[in-house]
Amino acid sequence: MKLLAGAKADAAGIALGAALDAVVGDPRRWHPVAGFGRFAGALERRLYARSRWAGARFTAVAVGVPVLAAAAAARLTRNRPLARTALVAAATWSALGGTSLAREGRVMAAKLAAGDLPAARDQLPNLCGRDPSGLGGPDLARATVESLAENTSDAVVAPLFWAAIAGVPGIVGYRAVNTLDAMVGHRSERYARFGTASARLDDAANLVPSRLTAALTVAAAPLVGGSPSRALRTWLRDGSHHPSPNSGQCESAAAGALGVRLGGRNVYDSRVEERPHLGDGEPPTSSDVRRAATLTVAVGTAAVALAAATRLTLAHRRRRKPAHHPAP
Repeated sequence: MKLLAGAKADAAGIALGAALDAVVGDPRRWHPVAGFGRFAGALERRLYARSRWAGARFTAVAVGVPVLAAAAAARLTRNRPLARTALVAAATWSALGGTSLAREGRVMAAKLAAGDLPAARDQLPNLCGRDPSGLGGPDLARATVESLAENTSDAVVAPLFWAAIAGVPGIVGYRAVNTLDAMVGHRSERYARFGTASARLDDAANLVPSRLTAALTVAAAPLVGGSPSRALRTWLRDGSHHPSPNSGQCESAAAGALGVRLGGRNVYDSRVEERPHLGDGEPPTSSDVRRAATLTVAVGTAAVALAAATRLTLAHRRRRKPAHHPAP
C-alpha cells in the first residue's frame, strides 16, 4: 500500500511539475540547473586534466553527488505523500524546458515571417550553438526546426522518461548528465578527451528517450497537418544517418511529420559540419518553424501522460509481485 501511495504521489508530482512548466516556464532566478552548472564548473577546475580518466572521475562525482542527494530526499519523503508530491513537482519543473523551448521557436517564426533577419540571427543563440552571422532565412528556419526536434527529447521527453523509471533520482541524474554534456561533451581541444565520459553517458541516457520522442512525433504528425506514415517512413529510413546516435531519430521523425528536408552545412565557432539530409520535402520556412513548436508541445503533453501512467503501472506490478519465501 505504501508503495502504491508513493507512486501516486510521484505521478501527481510529475503532472504538477509539467503544469508549472506550462504556466510559467523555466524559473527566472535561482534555477537549480544553473546552480549545478556552477558546482560542475568548480569541480572541473579542481579535477581537469587532458585525459579520459580525469573526465570519467569528474563525471562520476558531478553526477553522483546530486543523485545521492536526490535519493536521500526521496527516502525522507517516502511516507509523506504531500511532501513527496512537492519534491517530484519541483524536480520535474526544474528539469523541463518545453514551454521555454516552444516559446523561443515561436519568436523565431515571427521574426522570420516579418523578414527581420538581424533579429532572427540574434534569436538563434537562444536555441542552438551555431554561428548565425552568415545564415539566411532558410538556414535559420532549418536550424530552429532541428533544435526544436532535438531538444524536445533532451528538455522534455528524456526528463519525463527518467522520472517515470527512477523517480526524483532519475530526474536529477538525467539533468546532471545532460548539463555536463553541454558543458564539456562537445568537440574542442580542451575537451577532446576530458569530455568523453560525459558525452558517452549522455548518449546512453538519451538512447531510449530519443526513440520515444520519434515515436510520439509520428503519432502527433496529424496535429501539424502531417502524415504518420510519412513520418514513420522518414524516421526508419533516415534516423541512423545523423552523426549523433540520438539526434537523428528526433530530427528525421520531425522532418517526416512536417514534410520538410533537414540537414546540410552547419557552421559552429571552431568547426564546420556537413550533415546528411533528412526528409524529402523543401527546406523549412517560418510557418514550418511554428508547426515545429506546436509539435514540441504536443509531444511533451503526450510524454507527461505517459510518464505518470508508467510510474503508476510499475508500482502496481511491484506490488503484485509475490514475495519470495525460502523453502523449509
